[in-house]
Amino acid sequence: MNQQDNEAILEALSTQTEPVGRQALQIMSGILEIEDFNNAISYLEAQGKIVVINRKRVALPGVAGYAVATIVRQARGFSFAKPEDENTDDIFIHTSATKGSMPGDKVLVKNISMTDKGLDGQVDKILEKGKRVITGVVEREKGKAGKAYVLPDNDFSYHLRIVKGGELKSKNGDKVKAAISYDPKEKRIYARVIKIYGKADSAKICADAIIDANGIPNKFSVAIKHEAAMKAAEPITDEEIAKRLDLRDEPIFTIDGADAKDLDDAISVKKLEKGWELGVHIADVSHYVTEGSRLDEEAMERGTSVYFADRVIPMLPVEISNGCCSLNAGVKKLTFSAVMTLDENAELMDYRFEKSVIISKVRGVYSEVNQILNGTADDALKEKYAPVYDSIFEAQKLADILKAKAKKRGELEIESTELRFVLDEYGVCTDVSARERGEAEELIEQFMIMANRAAALYAKSAQIPFVYRVHEAPEQERLDTLAELAAACGFETRKLKRNVHQTDLAALINQAKETKYSRLISTQVLRTMAKAKYDPRPLGHFGLSLADYCHFTSPIRRYPDTSIHRILTDLVSGVPIDKINDQYGDFAKQSAAMSSERELRAMRAERETEKCYAAEYMRNHIGEIHSGIVSGVTSRGIFVVIENGIEGFVNLTEGLGYFEFNGTTSTVDRYSGKSYSIGDNVKIIVSAASVAMGTIDFELEE
Repeated sequence: MNQQDNEAILEALSTQTEPVGRQALQIMSGILEIEDFNNAISYLEAQGKIVVINRKRVALPGVAGYAVATIVRQARGFSFAKPEDENTDDIFIHTSATKGSMPGDKVLVKNISMTDKGLDGQVDKILEKGKRVITGVVEREKGKAGKAYVLPDNDFSYHLRIVKGGELKSKNGDKVKAAISYDPKEKRIYARVIKIYGKADSAKICADAIIDANGIPNKFSVAIKHEAAMKAAEPITDEEIAKRLDLRDEPIFTIDGADAKDLDDAISVKKLEKGWELGVHIADVSHYVTEGSRLDEEAMERGTSVYFADRVIPMLPVEISNGCCSLNAGVKKLTFSAVMTLDENAELMDYRFEKSVIISKVRGVYSEVNQILNGTADDALKEKYAPVYDSIFEAQKLADILKAKAKKRGELEIESTELRFVLDEYGVCTDVSARERGEAEELIEQFMIMANRAAALYAKSAQIPFVYRVHEAPEQERLDTLAELAAACGFETRKLKRNVHQTDLAALINQAKETKYSRLISTQVLRTMAKAKYDPRPLGHFGLSLADYCHFTSPIRRYPDTSIHRILTDLVSGVPIDKINDQYGDFAKQSAAMSSERELRAMRAERETEKCYAAEYMRNHIGEIHSGIVSGVTSRGIFVVIENGIEGFVNLTEGLGYFEFNGTTSTVDRYSGKSYSIGDNVKIIVSAASVAMGTIDFELEE
């Protein structure tokens, strides 16, 4: 495979609006040898990058009326394929036209047409088979001869028959992993159990399956653990300290959650004559995780630490994350410091980045610092924080100004829906509540944003390869949907137009505050925006309303942070810019792409697991009556959020009337006129909860 030839063909085709003859394309692409040209055509066709029509004419898939897509859902009689083009809706494919493709398969779709129900198409060929492995719950028919099935967790909306002898020792109700295969004679998909996790009514067991299904590695090899132990055991020598900015006597401290063990950021705040000096001191992970090492390769593969109610799957072994790189109080630690000068209005006047060594004076805890800030701390707490007591209040003053500036420039204050789960000694969920954020949490957030911004400015000004955190402006189609919903709620929507500014969305959120639509509007604004991702280009961060931004402050748990630490280390060490460009150009692109994909994988797994734990908790509260607020309306029923933040579904199609969804915020019974709208207060009865499926059902008390 000659990548240069492939790119030449794709570039030539990118200017064409209709298929091109092979001979003409060879001339356009500048490929002299016919064998090289044919090899490139064969490769690109197999990858779905081009379409060859009747062996004579060539085009990009879109030009030829084709689409490269992934099968995402399958039911009896049909499938849905999600095109690579994010602006294209899912394509309906009848079972007779799937060519045996299954969820996860990458396919080329042809004969795409618009029908009354949406896009319709046919699979031309399977470009790449997916894993063809699923997780689900075993269900058996009664009796010795009863057939066994797997009810998949997702992608399929029907039971898959287990092939004879393919059950292993699974029992009814077991959560399992199964391999799936297509029988072309029967035109049916079968399953074969390959792993048994345990009973599906346990959220902990379901979490095991979710982790496995998402391909998240949860164990380190012996070789990697050995390398981590060797690195962690390395002493901090006088020679190393002599090369660094020595901050061991400075009033530096950490603030984290009470149960945190990987303390990767510390702060220091000094009042100057006109402003402040803010220091953000980050664990120097790149000193221990060196380029090309096993640790580095493993960290890049994992991309991020993943957080669940009952466990953390770390990006780095505990010897690194909780050991040598954790900024524990009273111990000298190697750090990478961002030292910033801000004026009285908290404008960033100057910054510098230096390799440093610190000794944290206090292991701060959010709840304790909040008590100090609100004046409820007792004498014991005041004594603990005495070494940094004055710094805490200077930090508060600076953070308050930064928050006000962020609000003024349009930083979006999205209402959080994050839940906090409490587990007993057996890992069973016993309590759930909405996670709260105090002043200390917001303080640290503002300081981390400032350090991340300074790092991005530093790299951009030096014009070096980098991994930026980017968040693009929302698409007009999504803005139109938001405007329709907001108008139905009675809010002003004139400014929700093309080239919308952050302040316009912030104004909408502010309109909704203190109304029953607050949560709805906040959630819908979040859905309207593009997903944040990593990119080698400084595209800006729409949500924070910043032109330059990156992730510098958490290298223990995020690989992009580790990546830019490595790049900035060379910059502060005086490595020539041209050498930095040569060394990190491809690396920055690779790190950005993989880090974005791994972040999505982690978020998906965390979200799926939270649903299982929420269902496990509510399963023990069947029959209880709760007050709630309607959070969503569909053609089938309404979603309701109760006091603890848990959301369940009320099915209105089961004998409650003939409800019709108005397409925005309400559903109305055609006969009685009874309606339910987003924001309405209702009383519900908890009727069912499936841990395996992560679903909760409510009934209306009335």
